[in-house]
Amino acid sequence: MIAIIGLALLAVPRVVLHDLGLVRSGTAVNALLVFLPPLIWIVVVLWRRVPNAFLTLLVVGVWYGVLLAVGHQVLWDSSFAGAPPSLGGNLTDIDPDAGSVILRTFAFGSSLITGTAVGAIAGLVAWLVRMLLRRWRP
Repeated sequence: MIAIIGLALLAVPRVVLHDLGLVRSGTAVNALLVFLPPLIWIVVVLWRRVPNAFLTLLVVGVWYGVLLAVGHQVLWDSSFAGAPPSLGGNLTDIDPDAGSVILRTFAFGSSLITGTAVGAIAGLVAWLVRMLLRRWRP
């Protein structure tokens, strides 16, 4: 379990740096911070010959989602520089505190889904690589 959480923690620097505005989307540094952690996850499960790479990386992704969600919540005010998002359309007149709870709840859920999806994709890639390696080995 410690290794799984440790792998998930590799993706946290991007959350912090992005939310603090120190790294911008579309830059090479951001791309490195986005793609390197899942690549390391894949390499580790293949190198350690984890019996179920897909499930292992799915769990890593869930933990990453939790860390992503918590990080976004902790850095919410810094991320929006004093101008947090608000609801619009038919929900414009809703109490600002209720609107904030709604937005934060959806942001938390979105982070969980994102982390889980990253883990699932990394797990699928690891599974495919393992299948290909088995075919090429004599």
